[in-house]
Amino acid sequence: MSKLSAVIDYLHHLQDRICHQLESLDGSHKFEEDSWVRPEGGGGRSRVIRHGAVFEKGGVNFSHVHGPMPEHLRREGHQGNTFDATGVSLVIHPQNPFVPIIHMNVRYFETDAGLSWFGGGIDLTPAYPFEEDVLFFHRELKQIADDFDPQWYPTYKKWCDDYFYIKHRHEMRGVGGIFYDYLKPHDEASHQRYFSWMQAVGNAFNPIYSTIVNKRKVLPWTEKEKFWQKIRRGRYAEFNLVYDRGTKFGLETNGRIESILMSLPPEANWEYNHQPEAGSAEAQALSWYQPQSLNL
Repeated sequence: MSKLSAVIDYLHHLQDRICHQLESLDGSHKFEEDSWVRPEGGGGRSRVIRHGAVFEKGGVNFSHVHGPMPEHLRREGHQGNTFDATGVSLVIHPQNPFVPIIHMNVRYFETDAGLSWFGGGIDLTPAYPFEEDVLFFHRELKQIADDFDPQWYPTYKKWCDDYFYIKHRHEMRGVGGIFYDYLKPHDEASHQRYFSWMQAVGNAFNPIYSTIVNKRKVLPWTEKEKFWQKIRRGRYAEFNLVYDRGTKFGLETNGRIESILMSLPPEANWEYNHQPEAGSAEAQALSWYQPQSLNL
């Protein structure tokens, strides 16, 4: 099996396992699958869950696209005439404002010139951050990263803090996580190491998110909390449409628009000059949306 085939096989199974677990957590709705073909080469499987008991909207996408090297990648200095790009990307928007949005993607890119790299990450976006959830999330990621290199977690956490920063709002999209890109293997051993890292990140999703969802999905909420959730969803949409590399890559490579914009929330609010009441839970939440040192 080629390197590319091995990655694709893993990603197919990862999509299946994550969808099965999310359906179990929701308990009422199943994912709809929509297979698509990219005219220039490749395609994917988009899976969406909607109007569930726990998940208002969620998407778990697999894609493998290939073809002539896009011009914008040539301008960035990437060598080769053709490319293959494959990955699993997901975003989950819960019903309950106390259950956090989560995003994860793991991806692999290679060219006919023999160049390849891995990228990805996972980050959490709660409307109401619970300290124990934030610390649990980061501790789990740190433990996974430390098994590979003790420098990876602090490096990839900072990369995540910097990447998911909404510059025009002067705040992060959420409470961070890890983000990495352009991990370029230089031999068979380093390729296997980075592939194992991709698998470790992907396999971490189910146990980490299930723990948080099961804890928070039972909490009662009111329209006041739902309104704040929609305000934060608006911030989420702003980042994805203005800054997100994956969105830009999909649009610039003629990707399937429904799959590219799957990450957007079902409903969001943009209230003019909205300011949370001093001392409120919403005002306290804002203090979490800045890069910070965590006591792990």
